[in-house]
Amino acid sequence: MILARVDGNITSTVCHPTLRGWRLLILQGIDEQGREKGDPVIAIDEHGAGFGDRVFYTTDGSSTREHVGNEHSPLRNMVMGIID
Repeated sequence: MILARVDGNITSTVCHPTLRGWRLLILQGIDEQGREKGDPVIAIDEHGAGFGDRVFYTTDGSSTREHVGNEHSPLRNMVMGIID
């Protein structure tokens, strides 16, 4: 699990079929003090995280693909929860 801040969302008119119906967020990795760490990533979200929220996410592509029900999906990152 990786700690991150939500920096935005992505809207697409054309996407891979396994992305349809999922919210896509731009996540910036952060450390425990809130300092940026690494490059931003894109992740699916079913929890309703909003701009500026702190979340934790996984980069385990196999569990993300299992979650969406398609082993051939290009998805890798998935928000696991919102931090209060």
